[in-house]
Formats: sequence, structure tokens, C-alpha cells
Amino acid sequence: METTYYDHGTPAERWERARMFFDAKDYAAAARVLGGLVEEVPEQTGPRLLLARAYYHSAQLRRAEAELRVIVERDPVEHYARLMLGRTLERQGRNEEAESHLRIASALAGDFAEV
Repeated sequence: METTYYDHGTPAERWERARMFFDAKDYAAAARVLGGLVEEVPEQTGPRLLLARAYYHSAQLRRAEAELRVIVERDPVEHYARLMLGRTLERQGRNEEAESHLRIASALAGDFAEV
């Protein structure tokens, strides 16, 4: 199996490479690096969340949704994943479905509406 630039190096090196691509707004390249990293360490939330963000920013909304749902299923109180899932669903025009995730994210962040 041939190693490419995107999957070369240790997990820590690939994480740094993915962050550099993401920070440079090259979301597709960040996703290529992170995809392999997430396969290698599926239990870690950080790489999966950054992968979801890269997918979101590169308009790969179904992929972003899938990654975010894995995070929320594993950790229902992961505030940022809830917020991103809500925003991803909104961007797909699924506002009713997004609403519950956005309310939960708001509550987890302590942003309660005044009654």
C-alpha cells in the first residue's frame, strides 16, 4: 500500500498537518488527512470534530452530519458537536430537525431564554 502525503507520519504529525490545512482554509485537504486519522483513532473526539468542521466548511454536509451524529451518540452533552449538528441540518434546509439540537446546545452552554 502506497503512503501519500496525507497519511504519512505519526498520528500527532498528521493531526498537526490537518490543523495547518484547516487554518489555511484548505478544508478538503484537512478532511483527507483527518479521514485516515479518524479511522485509526475512532474513539477520539478531537479529530472527528475537526473532520466534521472541515466537511461543513467544504459543503460536504451529509458527511459532516454523519461525523457529528457519531460524536453526539457517544457523548450527548458535547456542546459544540450539538451546535454544529444543528447548523449543519439548518444548512441542509432541515430546520425543524435542527431546532432540537440547537436548543440542547444552548442549554448546555448555559444560554437560557428569559421567560
